[in-house]
Amino acid sequence: MSSHADRLAALRAQLAADRLDGFVVPLTDEHMSEYVGSYAQRLAWLTGFEGSAGSAVVLPQEAAIFTDGRYTLQVRQQVDGSHWSYQSVPETSIAGWLKDHAPQGGRIGYDPWLHRADWVKAATKALADRGATLVPVETNPIDRIWHDREQPSKAALVVHPESFAGRSSADKRQAIGDWLTAQNADAAVLAALDSIAWTFNVRGTDVARTPVALAYALVHADGTADLFVAGEKVTAELRQHLGNGVRLHERAAFETALGELGGKTVAVDPERSVAAIFEALDKAGAKVVELRDPTVLPRAIKNETELAGQRAAQTRDGAYISRFLKWVEETGDLDELKAAAKLEEIRRADPALKDLSFDSISAFGANAASPHYHSTEKSNVPFAPGSLYLIDSGGQYQDGTTDITRTVAIGEPTQEMRDRFTRVLQGHIALATAVFPRGTRGGQLDSFARRPLWEAGVDYAHGTGHGVGSFLSVHEGPQRIAPMGSSQSGSDEPLAPGMILSNEPGYYKAAGRSRCRC
Repeated sequence: MSSHADRLAALRAQLAADRLDGFVVPLTDEHMSEYVGSYAQRLAWLTGFEGSAGSAVVLPQEAAIFTDGRYTLQVRQQVDGSHWSYQSVPETSIAGWLKDHAPQGGRIGYDPWLHRADWVKAATKALADRGATLVPVETNPIDRIWHDREQPSKAALVVHPESFAGRSSADKRQAIGDWLTAQNADAAVLAALDSIAWTFNVRGTDVARTPVALAYALVHADGTADLFVAGEKVTAELRQHLGNGVRLHERAAFETALGELGGKTVAVDPERSVAAIFEALDKAGAKVVELRDPTVLPRAIKNETELAGQRAAQTRDGAYISRFLKWVEETGDLDELKAAAKLEEIRRADPALKDLSFDSISAFGANAASPHYHSTEKSNVPFAPGSLYLIDSGGQYQDGTTDITRTVAIGEPTQEMRDRFTRVLQGHIALATAVFPRGTRGGQLDSFARRPLWEAGVDYAHGTGHGVGSFLSVHEGPQRIAPMGSSQSGSDEPLAPGMILSNEPGYYKAAGRSRCRC
């Protein structure tokens, strides 16, 4: 289908054939990942939206796309407003919108492998007020009409050496087993891809910019585990690395394995596991206890080996950024794409670089007002005197993951640009130099970075900092620096020694003419 309008029409036809009056399309995969493989980019295929967070609802006569403040500009540039209404999250939730818009008595479909159980409960309750029902589908209707959809990656898993991990996989699994024993549980479901990568000391290339592999795992109280991964991804080196304590199965066998846990007490993280996992365990007769994934906190609290690797990676990456900024200063005839390509070229000279940690946000002038802007041949603009250039980028090095932003004045900056840049820098320094007691929450520190901007009557509509993985996801929980009570979870997580967080206040001019980040 040549246009997104054609795709929307085709989905509506498929929904009618499936006797559904609507369908919810999230931007995630079966592992509740933030960044997903190309096979799971259903929202982008349907709507044209290329951001990293969003959802959509399609009804017979109307359709809506839901994004947060980071994508206010981008969603309007990429998604046709004549076919889609723009909804802002958290002001409007999908469940709330369905309560007002779903057809009376309608059947609204959802893929249980792409939604959390709490969302299913909330949406079910909202639809009940209209006499409508939420219907799980066995096959995602988008997959039925997306005829050239790519298949999941078949790339092999690779071993992440203990010299970088700092702990053996056997030690991590035993720690999970001890935790299960303390919880009087028999097994834990690991569905998040970075949890599996960390636990088994493996990495992969199944998701662009995030070194993880598509897999599920069950870890048992005795420290053994079952790892569910496609057979073509398993090598002799991987088998030797995992040893006898890990049993290997096809990824497709995971649901069947859940059905064999009847009578067992199984720990499942409701934030990181889809509704289908809970449904399979309930059907099997397992006792489900909702507990946070036991790898989340130890993964966030880096050991000395990981911290040393992170410092080394940051030191090298900082040098590459300095080299790049000197190149920008000395080079004429630049544009967003040329600049991003040059920075990637500089980084890739380092043999420890495995990938970028996210698509570089190389943005000049008005484009820099979109927090997650992505330059394309269509949007690319040349540099010209009198505005600002922003580069937000990072690298996936084997010893650490980086995320760094710099703003450069091209030509002579205005007094307003100087003021806003200075305030952002003041906030950055205030947070970087803050001294605080153990147990402080990120939400308590958030205002340190905002105060200089608040004093000028301005603010920014995103969190100030996020956790960073160790050659893993560039956005890692559970800790976060964001306003208390915001929709960005993690701001109430107690901070602990060994956690790594970014520091990125910003300013975005309301007219969309400039942006500063330090």
